[in-house]
Amino acid sequence: MPIVTQIRRQVVEALDQSPQPLLRGIAVEESAEEVVISGTVPSYYLKQLAQETIRPHIGCRRLRNRIMVR
Repeated sequence: MPIVTQIRRQVVEALDQSPQPLLRGIAVEESAEEVVISGTVPSYYLKQLAQETIRPHIGCRRLRNRIMVR
């Protein structure tokens, strides 16, 4: 399995295993340079929680958080 696909799988699994159900619907895109998360959550706290949930899994890639708070 290519490293890019493997890291995306780890990130999606981390979000899916979150005790916060709203994080389970976050979309994840990945390239060799960055990981992009997007979606909508009701609070800034959940936006930050999603970011920090995946940070340990992305290695040296840049994280782009495009989650919107509504």
